[in-house]
Order: sequence, then C-alpha cells, then structure tokens
Amino acid sequence: MIRIPTYRPPSHPGELLDQEFLQPMGITQRELANAIYVPYQRVNEIINGRRGITPSTALRLAKYFGMSADFWLNSQHCWDLYHAQQAETSVLEQISPCLNSKDSQSAVI
Repeated sequence: MIRIPTYRPPSHPGELLDQEFLQPMGITQRELANAIYVPYQRVNEIINGRRGITPSTALRLAKYFGMSADFWLNSQHCWDLYHAQQAETSVLEQISPCLNSKDSQSAVI
C-alpha cells in the first residue's frame, strides 16, 4: 500500500528527475530526450511539472537509468493521488462508508 504524506505535498516526478538524476549526472534535458527517443518538449514539460510520467515514459526512463518503471509510476501515482485528495476533500468528507459487509464484499472486483 502506498502511503500518502499528509504533512507536505510529494515532489513532482519531474523535480525528482531533474534534482536527483539529471543535475547530479550532468545530463541535459535535450540529452535525455535524445537518449530515450522522445521530443525535448516532453522532457521539459515533465521537469517543469506541466506533464506527468506516462507508462511509456516510465519504461524509457527505467531502461536508461537502469531501474524499475514502477519507481517512476509510483512517484507519479503519489503526486496524482495527493492532489486528487486535496481537490476532493469536501466531497470525501460527505461520503459515509458502507457498513453492510455483504454489500461491500460484492462491490469489490
């Protein structure tokens, strides 16, 4: 189960990519884009937080950096879930949990 930090927002995957990978390794955005066969604009938008990490991009980053695609997808998932939770707070507070165990078990797919 993924834990969502409640004390601070998670870092955008692009910030992580830039600060933990590109800058320390001396790799430019354009060099990364060329190496993983994507347009420069895609990498730039990810770095600047205007675009998320798709499964396709996660696979490419994983191959390039020698790591798991799940790392990138989990980072994106945490970001998305945190911001959805913030946006939906008032609605979520109004939803009452299902108390009938038979109904709740049949609703699970």
